[in-house]
Amino acid sequence: MDDTDSKEAIYGALDAWVAWEQNFPIGSLRNILLCLEKEQQWHRIVQVIKWMLSKGQGTTMGTYGQLIRALDMDHRVGEAHKFWEMKIGTDLHSVPWQLCHLMISVYYRNNMLEDLVRLFKGLEAFDRKPRDKLIIQKVANAYEMLGLIEEKERVMEKYSHLFTIKEERPTKKGGRKSSAKKKKGGPNESRKDSADK
Repeated sequence: MDDTDSKEAIYGALDAWVAWEQNFPIGSLRNILLCLEKEQQWHRIVQVIKWMLSKGQGTTMGTYGQLIRALDMDHRVGEAHKFWEMKIGTDLHSVPWQLCHLMISVYYRNNMLEDLVRLFKGLEAFDRKPRDKLIIQKVANAYEMLGLIEEKERVMEKYSHLFTIKEERPTKKGGRKSSAKKKKGGPNESRKDSADK
């Protein structure tokens, strides 16, 4: 790592930039983060977000999710887990499902199955109901890999409705028409989530 990648160099450059701004340039920083994400510069994304957070800025679930994803992509899953535990995981009754799904996926990809199961049980304790079958499939797979077949069957039975929901598509006249049941691994499933299975 050269000097331009050091935390001190990045923080110094960002501090110098915002020193001349009347208001904190959160919009410009969001654009920078999007550019860095397109270039897959995960390490720099982590540095910029951590700097923003150190200034008391960007303390939103969206920023937290972006940081967790960047840490995961930068192969720093332990740090992502620690951040989740400290900043997000203590408030499971109100964390958006999108963010919960992100963390479940991080745990799944990194074979942190006990943490995945613990997170899902915490969500269930608050009677949070997942709306996505991909979440349930990952949880069921984790239970199976941990040898907890009864728990896998319980989860699959409890959330079986997610696997049989009919998809509604608009017709040409603007009405709604339901199509056949979604099938596992079908074209509506993203590549990323397919790779996670």
